[in-house]
Amino acid sequence: MGASKERRRAIMEILCARRHETRGNLAFEFGVSKRTIEYDVQSLSLEYPIYTTQGRGGGIHVVAGFELKQMERKVTDRQSHIPNRPAEKPSGDAGRIKNSLSPQREDTE
Repeated sequence: MGASKERRRAIMEILCARRHETRGNLAFEFGVSKRTIEYDVQSLSLEYPIYTTQGRGGGIHVVAGFELKQMERKVTDRQSHIPNRPAEKPSGDAGRIKNSLSPQREDTE
């Protein structure tokens, strides 16, 4: 597992425990720049319900009521519904369409 992935996981654990933190504090704790924390937060915000605010009391927040365990449970549920089947050959209309799209002969002039 990469360092950034581990750091992002740790950031989410901190945010879920503290509910709010500043990028400066996180940068200091992880020994990285504030910009690195900004990249991490941007990436995390695509998967988790976190947001940032500016000004007094600003920083990085996690949505009230969210716990990291909820997200892990959803990922596990999604993965359990993925069938592990070998790829099937298309049949019926799908097979005829696929065969009609593939080149079967070379045109010679």
